[in-house]
Parts: sequence; C-alpha cells; structure tokens
Amino acid sequence: MSLMRGSAEGLVLGVALDALLGDPRRGHPVAGFGRLASRLERLVYRDSRAAGVLYAGVLVGGAVASGVILEKVARGPWRVALTAGVTWAVLGGTSLGREGLAMERLLEDGDLEGARGRLSHLCARDPKGLDEAELARATVESVAENTSDAAIAPLVWGAIGGVPGLLAYRAVNTLDAMVGYRNARYERFGWAAARLDDAANWVPARLTGMLVALCAGRDAWRVLRRDGGNHPSPNAGRCEAAFAGALGVRLGGTNSYGGSVERRPGMGDGRAPEVRDIGRAVRLSAAVTFAAAALVWGAR
Repeated sequence: MSLMRGSAEGLVLGVALDALLGDPRRGHPVAGFGRLASRLERLVYRDSRAAGVLYAGVLVGGAVASGVILEKVARGPWRVALTAGVTWAVLGGTSLGREGLAMERLLEDGDLEGARGRLSHLCARDPKGLDEAELARATVESVAENTSDAAIAPLVWGAIGGVPGLLAYRAVNTLDAMVGYRNARYERFGWAAARLDDAANWVPARLTGMLVALCAGRDAWRVLRRDGGNHPSPNAGRCEAAFAGALGVRLGGTNSYGGSVERRPGMGDGRAPEVRDIGRAVRLSAAVTFAAAALVWGAR
C-alpha cells in the first residue's frame, strides 16, 4: 500500500508542478526523445509495416526499460520525487492551455496571420485561408482532443504502470505525432505507431469524455453518447463531442491536412465556436485535469 500511495503522491505532485511551471523551457526530455526518434528513422526507414514495427518497438521498449531502471534505483521518498518529475515532464496540460490562450489573444486582436502561424503549435491542420471562425473551431477542437493526449492519458498510464507507464505512453504519443500519418511516406511505416497510439488512448479518451460530463453536466454526457462515434478517429470524437456539449457549440466540418481534405460529421447542437469559447475550453480542460488528479489521489 505504501508503494501505491507514493505513486499517487508523485502523480498528483507532478500535476501541481505542471500547473505551476508548464513544460521545461530548455532540455525538455520529450524533445530529446524526438531527436533520437528522428535519427533512428533515418537509419531504419523502409516503406513497410515491418520496418515501422521495428522502429516503434525499439523506441517504446527503450522507454519502458528506462522507466524500470529508474524505479529500481529510486526508493522510498525518492520514488515519489522521481514519479513527480517524470509526470511533470510528460504532462502538457498547462502548455496546451497557454497555446489556446495565445490563439485567443491573436484572434481578439484581429491578427489572423499571426493566428494562422500559431496554429501549428496545436495541430497539423493546414491554416492557409482559415478565417476567424475556422481558427476558433480548430483551437477548441485541439484543446478538447489534446486534453486526453496531454493530461488524462499520461495520468492513466502512470497510475497503471508507474514511471515505465508514463514514459511508454509519451513515447507512443510522440511517435504518432511524428510518423502516424496517412500519406505516401508514412502510411505503412507509421502504421504501428498510429495503432499503438489508438490503443493507448482508447480508455483515456473515454475517461476524458466522462470527466467533462462530470465537470460540465448533462448536455456534455448526452452529446458524448450521441455523437462521440462520429469522428474518424476512434478516440478524438469522444473528447470533442463532450466538449461540444459542455460548451454549447457545434464542432466538426471540413479540415485540410497537407492537401488532404477531410469532411467530418458535426458534433453538438449549438452555434459555431467563437473566439470567446477558446478560454472556456481551456478552463474546462484544466478542470478535467484536476478532476483526474483527484481520482488518482482517491484511488491510492
């Protein structure tokens, strides 16, 4: 029981550190992992699923092994400190909120070019030609989806697997962001990373939807149940539908990704998102993160 309590303390302390400090400004371990992954990609890339399985297996397996070694070295109070530090490093909830609010400020100032340039910090959507309403929708949708990826999923895997779980999840999610695309280069090579990310986020995305409903009320739950499966992603729709119901807006529509156009069914019954809804989405994302931390603390 003491080990479980220490893990919960470390996870909750990591959430507090992220809330206070955001991401480390220099020497971020996730950025270091990304550079390592890029080097390995240059060495092993082939237009095949087998090469992608090898690539993802080596990197995710290495992350798990590193976590196991770190936990063996850290004992007693050091285990709590280790868990807190790793949780802080892999969480991105505060930085997500800051990016959302930066977009809100640019749009409030009428700086569409600045907002288009900033959108890449939140998602891979092509910003060219997007107007204020489309930029606001893209931001709200990104905050909703990334509440799971950046905050809830790391806590779920940290609660399940400790430091190895935290590192494994962030490795999987980072690889998906790097190679998990359906384009000519990555459709086969990135298949394993994309499927791993889908599997790793299946439970966290649905937990995120339920936590949004817990924080925001019945409309979020109703839209989650009705529209959560409309999205082409098996996970993102659960988060976006819940946020749509909670905020009283309608999400979904036509999106462009590097020349590929996706037309997604609508989620929610309300009006189109406006600039003011970005701040509401950021505050809801933070509330959901703290609710997840409270669950971790209660489950210890």
